[in-house]
Order: sequence, then C-alpha cells, then structure tokens
Amino acid sequence: MGKSMRGVIVAGGHGTRLYPLTLSSSKQLLPVYDKPMIYYALSTLMLAGLKEIAIVCLKEEEDRFKQALKSSSDLGLSLEFFSQPQSRGIVDALLTVESFIDGHKVAMILGDNFFYESQLSKRLKNCVETLTGATVFAYPVKDPRQYGNIEFFGSGKIKAIHEKPVEAYSPYVVPGLYFYDETVLEKSSSLNLSPRGELEVTDLNNLYLAERSLGVEMLGRGCAWIDMGTHERLLEAGQFISGVEKCTGLKIACLEEVAYRNGYISTEKFRNLSEICPNSSYGEYLKMLANELCPPAKESAEPEQFTVAAAAADLLDFSAHP
Repeated sequence: MGKSMRGVIVAGGHGTRLYPLTLSSSKQLLPVYDKPMIYYALSTLMLAGLKEIAIVCLKEEEDRFKQALKSSSDLGLSLEFFSQPQSRGIVDALLTVESFIDGHKVAMILGDNFFYESQLSKRLKNCVETLTGATVFAYPVKDPRQYGNIEFFGSGKIKAIHEKPVEAYSPYVVPGLYFYDETVLEKSSSLNLSPRGELEVTDLNNLYLAERSLGVEMLGRGCAWIDMGTHERLLEAGQFISGVEKCTGLKIACLEEVAYRNGYISTEKFRNLSEICPNSSYGEYLKMLANELCPPAKESAEPEQFTVAAAAADLLDFSAHP
C-alpha cells in the first residue's frame, strides 16, 4: 500500500493586487464574509480526505497563520509551516516543502482560490483514490488570457496549456488546485525559470502532458470557482458565500463540521468544539449541528425527522457519520 496523499496550501506572496488591504495582513488571512480566506483552501483539502497539510507563507506572517489555525490539532489535522527563501512561483513552493512531501503524492491548492460544488467532496476523493500522473481541472471563464489557458485538439483531448497567452485558445483555464504523483519533485527540479523569473506551474503540468499522464476534470455549471486575488473577486466571493449560507442555513468551509463528518474527530470532541464563540453565527451553527448530530441518548426511539444537519450532509456529499 502506497503512502497517503499530503496537501500543500500556497499562501505566500505579498498580495500586491489587493493593495492597500494587504499592507498589514497576508492576503490569505483577510476576511471573506465570515471566515479568514485560508479556511476555504484548507476545507477543500479536508474535503478531499487529507489530514497532513503544509502551509507555505511569508516568514513574517507565520505566527499569524498559526494563531488563525491554532485549533487545527483539535480538528485531527497535522499542519506544518514553511517559508520560501524567495518568491519564485507556485512550483518553487513545492520545492520548499520537499522534506514534507517525502515521496508522497500531493494535492496543492492556492490559498486565494475558492471552490464550491454540491459533489465537491466526492469529486476530490475520487481524484485522490484514482490518481496516476497528475490531475488538473478545467473551468470556463470570461477572459482566459489571465490564467493558464487550455488548448484542445479537435477530438476534445488536451493539446497544451499556455500561461497567460496574448490570444485565448479556448474558454477553459486551469484553476489553482492540482493533484500530483510521487514524481512531482523530480519534475519540478528540472524546470527553468520563466521570463518573469518564476518556476511556472503551467510548465510542470505540460511535463505531465508530454508523458501522457495529465488527467483533466471538467468543471462547469453547478460549480463555482473564484480567484480571490483582486478587490472585485474578493467581494464577489463574500457575496456568493453570504448568499448560499443565508439561503440554505448551512455554512461553507466550517472546518469543525468537515472534520467531524470525515471522521477526523470524535463525537465528544465535536461537542466540545461546538462551545466556541457562542455569540457568533459560526458558533451558533456549530451548536445547532452538535444538538442535531450528537443529541443526548433517549430512552425510546422516535421517528427520524428532517434536520439541518442531515441537509448539510447531503449537500456536502457526506455519508451519515457513525
């Protein structure tokens, strides 16, 4: 049996596109509606079933990340923090955590990327279980020239990925979530710096493509992806999350809920965590879930009733917790 997959969150950089918001805070610690931005990337890796996760951040921001995620051990997670000696792109972040990857397969997500889909957990866990080579996602956007743009053959198979081309080859781009096999560090080490002085993730993906080992998952209607790296998109993400949470009564990226439903923590631990911040909407939500998911034992069984907790499990594609 092979080694379990590990996760990497790329949360470095100076967030210059969000100036002046980032003068006093890392971009990934900015609030996005009711949670720090880092919660969304972390919950995505948790939805994939990962528990061992590295966070690559600026050295001067490390203590702030640790403070924001201080309850991670209570969630059954093992977090490690790394800083890049110099910012040379996304692939350089992988090389920075070489000791952490240590022969494992890896799922890497950019800390400012937000994903939402009713079947997201099922999709991600399938990527983890079936991975051979690498898997990336394809998502249609209005202006593909701002991202890694996918070029297709007439047959629909992927031909190449172009980093911020002058003219778009298709409406589809590669969002910031990637799954790689054990050869990722070897391939990353073979790359040369691009004209803009970075080790490009597009070049890494094209290496897998050249070996015919790059899988592509198509994302479309029913899935939302937002790059929260600009003021407009940061606002859009907050509005989207607010709308979903208000309409459904369910929280997005509630780390304690994901940990419990994934079996990372016990019922007793979840009940204890539900006592945090009872005066906030986040704390009230946890309390509600605890009362529905972990009710006190009753002497006689009652007919099963609809609960918000059951609806949340269905939306998040979790089976009932034992």
